[in-house]
Amino acid sequence: MAAEDHHGHRDVTGGWLRPAVFGAMDGLVSNFALIAGVAGGSGSRQVVLLAGLAGLAAGAFSMAAGEYISVASQSELAEAEIEVERLELARHPLAEQRELAEVFESRGVDPETAAEVARQLSRDPDGALEVHAKEEIGVAPGELPSPLLAAGSSFLSFAVGALLPVLPYLLGATSLWPAAAVAALGLFAAGALVSRVTTRAWWFGGLRQLAFGAAAAAITYGVGALIGANGV
Repeated sequence: MAAEDHHGHRDVTGGWLRPAVFGAMDGLVSNFALIAGVAGGSGSRQVVLLAGLAGLAAGAFSMAAGEYISVASQSELAEAEIEVERLELARHPLAEQRELAEVFESRGVDPETAAEVARQLSRDPDGALEVHAKEEIGVAPGELPSPLLAAGSSFLSFAVGALLPVLPYLLGATSLWPAAAVAALGLFAAGALVSRVTTRAWWFGGLRQLAFGAAAAAITYGVGALIGANGV
């Protein structure tokens, strides 16, 4: 085959980019909205700064804990199902071999070839387990995600995003506008980065995320201003 006939594909799962960017985006949108709401109800720099730092800490720890529990539970369930498959292979090897042959047949392989492939794969217990697990469960032993890695990455990405709108206040800003400008740049950049795992243009992704973030901040600012004006 000629070299020009080869082609590749982008990672449709998004790899590390997608969860990292979405985690940062979540922190940015939620914390900027929180800051905007507090700023709408109170002009105090100290109050807004405290709210922003509290939102960063609470959100990052919540994201990390939720991600850890979610990934750990999913991995534990997958491990239990893989163990069931391991026992079935040990107790009923011929039945499992026929089952594997039927999988290949369902994909268009003729029965004789499917039976021979299943027989050869079944000679190696570990290899057979991997094939059965991938076909029946959708995962393979040794490929399960790490709960600690998922929790750590969620914590860091959320914290980075949530820190952006707080930075101007940490540097002495007394109004919402500098935070809004930093948040707008961050939202646009995050949306543009997400476009790398989609078919959308980078400017479309950036503007779309900016619009959603601005809407969230505007609504919470209005709620804060309404509550502050009424002295609730």
